[in-house]
Amino acid sequence: MTEAQPDISLIIPTLNEAENLPALVARIAAALKGRRYEILLVDDNSKDNTPQVAAELAQAHPLKLLVRHVPKDGLGGAVLHGMQQARGRYLVVMDADLQHPPEKLPELLAPLEQNNGTDFVLGSRHVPGASTGEKWGVLRKINSEVATLLARPFAGHARDPMSGFFALRRETFEHADRLTPLGYKIGLELMCKCRVREIKEIPIHFAERTRGESKLSLREQFRYLEHLSRLYDFCYPRLSPIAKFLIVLGISFFVSLGMYEFLLLEGTGPMLAPIFAYPAAILVTAVFHRRYIRTQREFIVETRPWVDFLFVALAEWATCILTSYWLARHAHGAIALEIYVICFGLATFTRYALRKELMQDVRGLRREIRREEIE
Repeated sequence: MTEAQPDISLIIPTLNEAENLPALVARIAAALKGRRYEILLVDDNSKDNTPQVAAELAQAHPLKLLVRHVPKDGLGGAVLHGMQQARGRYLVVMDADLQHPPEKLPELLAPLEQNNGTDFVLGSRHVPGASTGEKWGVLRKINSEVATLLARPFAGHARDPMSGFFALRRETFEHADRLTPLGYKIGLELMCKCRVREIKEIPIHFAERTRGESKLSLREQFRYLEHLSRLYDFCYPRLSPIAKFLIVLGISFFVSLGMYEFLLLEGTGPMLAPIFAYPAAILVTAVFHRRYIRTQREFIVETRPWVDFLFVALAEWATCILTSYWLARHAHGAIALEIYVICFGLATFTRYALRKELMQDVRGLRREIRREEIE
């Protein structure tokens, strides 16, 4: 007997959520009674009894467990894996921790089914009629506001672009341009890469977690910043590398200036101090370069990123040394700050010119798709 094609695919990432699954699946079944749907649990190799619970639930519900034995790219990667396996016309993403209300599924799907131009529907915590069960402290509220503000350039007027409860049509997902999820905010990734035009938000009650543990951590917040970095690269391919260069430049300037002032206090001459202070700027840049390689290794052009980095670093340091030597012979009346700014400025110009040519501008973009990606 051929299995009926579902209209709705629910993609639910799980990690040690076994005790929440029976209640979640029962509430989904009640909300979607009479509809053809499938539930795809994408499990990142849970250590509890998720496989056993899923097997029992699958006997009475259209449920399938997809286990990622080697998880990659966090929750976002799990959601993307589930979407690639989904068969429904409408794709819904929700958490397994019972904080997203399954009873809102018909309302979440309605704007897409009405075909009124809506591309993406969010279950929102921040529109009129919405509420949250958790009591957020001041720091949590500030964290949420800052995260939303940083996403504003590509989230449009969405009040809750951080929401993990959302729905979209299959064809919208299929038009996505080079998805590279990282961490928890897969909704942002899809809104950006699918080029959605019309986003609708429906109010939900975001319930307080009653079982299991929250997966949100400081590490995930840093991954969110890295994810935003990728999205800025995608949406603003010209402006983003310039902005990142200026950020790194500003930090390296003040760090090396501090080293320069320290050397002056220790008795090093103003013409010699830049030579020993500038490596501090190179060290700061190396820290950012390491992050760039770690987070975007599969997207960068150069095959020897650290060899190229060392070449650029030596070139800019040589520029600093030669400039300091020239100033020592020709600029006897220059004050210490002028010497530092001139040496740093010319070395920075060398850095910019060479890194732009070698695609080492901390942006992680490529000139062309690699051959294996189109085979």
